[in-house]
Amino acid sequence: MNIELLAPAGNLEKLKIAIQYGADAVYFAGQQFGLRSAADNFSMTEIEQAINFVHEKNKKAYITVNSVLHDEELSRLPDFLKALNALQPDGVICSDRGVIHLVSQHTQIPIHVSTQASVLNSYHAEIFRKAGAKRIVVGRELSVKEAGTIRKKTGIEIEMFVHGAMCMAYSGNCSLSTYIAGRDSNRGGCIQNCRFNYTLYPPGQPEFKSHFLSSKDLCGIYLLKDFLAVGIDSLKIEGRMKSNLYIASTVRSYSQAIKELTQQDIWRPDYWFKELTKIPHREYTTGSLKKPAELDSVYNQPKETSSEYKLAGTVLEVDSDKQRFAFQAKNKLINGETIEILPFTGEIIDIRINDPVNIVEKPIPVIQPDNTVWLPWQEGIEPNNVARYLKVNPTT
Repeated sequence: MNIELLAPAGNLEKLKIAIQYGADAVYFAGQQFGLRSAADNFSMTEIEQAINFVHEKNKKAYITVNSVLHDEELSRLPDFLKALNALQPDGVICSDRGVIHLVSQHTQIPIHVSTQASVLNSYHAEIFRKAGAKRIVVGRELSVKEAGTIRKKTGIEIEMFVHGAMCMAYSGNCSLSTYIAGRDSNRGGCIQNCRFNYTLYPPGQPEFKSHFLSSKDLCGIYLLKDFLAVGIDSLKIEGRMKSNLYIASTVRSYSQAIKELTQQDIWRPDYWFKELTKIPHREYTTGSLKKPAELDSVYNQPKETSSEYKLAGTVLEVDSDKQRFAFQAKNKLINGETIEILPFTGEIIDIRINDPVNIVEKPIPVIQPDNTVWLPWQEGIEPNNVARYLKVNPTT
């Protein structure tokens, strides 16, 4: 059975990275009506460019319109939907029933019901199916087995989160930000109160500080067989505001792991889990994918776990005649360091930086951020490959 890998795209560059690293589909937002107002998001011109790029690669593009809207905002939605309809995206992700009605009224775009709708049972899923929905992004409180039951009973497509940050709220429905900062998290204004360090005053006990509302990050790499077994249609990676390295690493890991599981004789979940630990993250948990999340899913730390790896940069172009590639650095690199090229498929390629030259072929001992240099080409290195390196300098 085929299963879709759905990746986040906070901007056009990240969208292209996700597609090239193996995502079957991407989701992103316009500059209004979405829940990630702090992301770059897409103008209508960029939405058109993104959809055209994705369709040229025979992949799919889904647009998020998942904010809970008030009347004034709803009045502006039809014009946006009509413009969107002309661009022919493959789905609109929404949760507000008013929004769903307007999408049905003004477009022929398939409707995907957001996890914000907290669909946790087959009766609820059936209501949305009868309302015209093609897919349900089920609530994060469901197990893989329960989601599979909904798929079997209703026949509607089921999408589940497989990786990324989680908030300690019912499928993301949280009002903390509204009361503390006057910013509605259900309308794109979340200030991530769940990551704050709170002081607790238990009766008869000393006060203490805790990040007791903060959840560990989700990682479902070990459960891919379970998703396949129950017929889940799409696996969703969280992270529209994450880095290029995060997008490349997560999409590459899950894409190749799925390929191993469905098309090849090898299956290396330990290897891919290790790859996923090389990006900054809170400790990993399976959340409620196997059983209801409990105390061991709490991440009582102030920050993400630091990774020993950092983003080195991105391959800009390949000069096959001179067997070299142009590389734009995102962090400082020193002669003698080794960077790891993450190819779109296949194993990681190690490149040792020896006597680099800049774009006009003058030697430079230190590569500064945003410098572009020529490095020796190897098979598998293509434009838009992302590279990473160890924070601790190797031999110099």
